[in-house]
This record gives sequence, structure tokens and C-alpha cells, in this order.
Amino acid sequence: MKPLTRKEWTAIGGYNAFLATKLPPEHRIYDPNKETVDSSMSMFLTAFPRGFAIEVLDVYSGPPKGCLQVPALGYMEGPFKGHPPHGQRVEFFGVRIFHVSWVAWYIISTHCRVAQSIFNFCS
Repeated sequence: MKPLTRKEWTAIGGYNAFLATKLPPEHRIYDPNKETVDSSMSMFLTAFPRGFAIEVLDVYSGPPKGCLQVPALGYMEGPFKGHPPHGQRVEFFGVRIFHVSWVAWYIISTHCRVAQSIFNFCS
């Protein structure tokens, strides 16, 4: 997985960028390589209509290159990939590495790796 510019992030979509993985395809519940911006947005907005709360737990290093631990929490209130809704909280834990431009104060590239995902879809 390579760092993404803002343009690349927008082109593949936030969900696909956040859930990028090196897991073998047979072990993926969600495969960002098979989804488009529109299909991923529709899928996640249907399953998680209230969206996700995102919290920065730890900042491991500061600008211009930074590393954050960022979990995302949501409630599965709609179907997801053939699994019925269960209304319980779903948590995604990730680490985000970013590079900030001191001149413009915006993130010019980001690399996000989901370290652990907790899915209760199959219960």
C-alpha cells in the first residue's frame, strides 16, 4: 500500500482508502479493490446510516509527518454484504500516517492501514 494524495484518495473513495488491506481476497469481508466510490458509499450508508464517529486516540509523531491511532465506531442498522443488521456497535481500528504541508496547512498525502477490524456480521 502506498501513500495517497488528496486527489487519489478522492478518486478511490474514503471507505476504500481506509479499508485497503493486504489480506488474501478469500479472507476479506469487504474488498476495496472490487468496489467503486459510489458502491462503497451506498453500501456503508445503508449499513451504517448514522455514519461513523472517529476519534484520535494517540499521536505518535508530529508534523510535517505524523502518525495517529484512529478508531471508527458505528452501529450496523442495515444489511451489509448479505448479512442482516444487528444494531450493535462495530469498531474499526487503524493507524494513519500523514504528511502536512507547512505552507498551506493541509494534508498532501496520507497512508492509512487498518490494523484490526472487528466485524460482528457473521454472528
